[in-house]
Amino acid sequence: MRIIFMGTPEFAVASLDALVKAGFDIVGVITAPDKPAGRGQKLNESAVKQYAVANGIKVLQPEKLKNQEFLVELKALQADLQVVVAFRMLPEVVWSMPAKGTINLHGSLLPHYRGAAPINWAVINGELFSGVSTFFLKQEIDTGDILFTETVPIAENDTAGDLHDTLMEVGAKLLVKTVKAIETGGYTEQPQEHLTDGVELKHAPKLFKETCQINWVQPMDKVFNLIRGLSPYPTAYTQLNGKVFKIFKAEKNMSEPGISAGGFLTDNKTFLKFACTDGFICPTDVQLEGKKRMGIEEFLRGVRL
Repeated sequence: MRIIFMGTPEFAVASLDALVKAGFDIVGVITAPDKPAGRGQKLNESAVKQYAVANGIKVLQPEKLKNQEFLVELKALQADLQVVVAFRMLPEVVWSMPAKGTINLHGSLLPHYRGAAPINWAVINGELFSGVSTFFLKQEIDTGDILFTETVPIAENDTAGDLHDTLMEVGAKLLVKTVKAIETGGYTEQPQEHLTDGVELKHAPKLFKETCQINWVQPMDKVFNLIRGLSPYPTAYTQLNGKVFKIFKAEKNMSEPGISAGGFLTDNKTFLKFACTDGFICPTDVQLEGKKRMGIEEFLRGVRL
């Protein structure tokens, strides 16, 4: 089969690499346009583009997916199948183009956690399991017929970053399995409608700044899961000394707070702990606005609270 791969970040590179190493014919890669980044505003190439260029794969970087010039180029590649991993929404004129359709790898066990941030929300909600799903694209986002899934456990202290790395590798293997099955016809499609009857679905909407602000007037476990689910990016934060204080990692302390939720205690040497409604959150990996990221003891040596 002639395959076109669509993706942008590092998460997608593992899948592209797995397909290449499995011997599939990747005739083109579609990825985001280069964007200026950093102080010098130097053009930054996506992780997928860097991999494609290094491996001699043709790259297309359309600004708009309905652009006629792009559609002509895409059709000229004569793909039998398109594979999408961590890319943007596709118009029907794109996903319906190949004879065998377009498949997507999604970082959740569908139909739960449809949306832009499935990995973050699974951790934020304190799930014990997550996984990856492959499915055929349809008009509505993340609603296509499921092909295969793979479940992975989420440990108590796993961050979104930990789960991201696990799903990246598991997903790459599942994608190879899926493409092989499509090539041989050895698969069955499971409509998501059959899995949603009478089930309250959990969603994974885009993360905004207000999502990341810690509300201390909550149970300790809920705050702890928010911190895990937003680490390392976009990161949970609170206010400290009138500045944004990011918390990448923390520990739980079950002792009775004895102070109002949101208040904190510190010895200015080894510990800093914020009160929740039923215990304390003790940050261990932090960053104060204008400073570098550091461990809590190093942070306390440089600031007086």
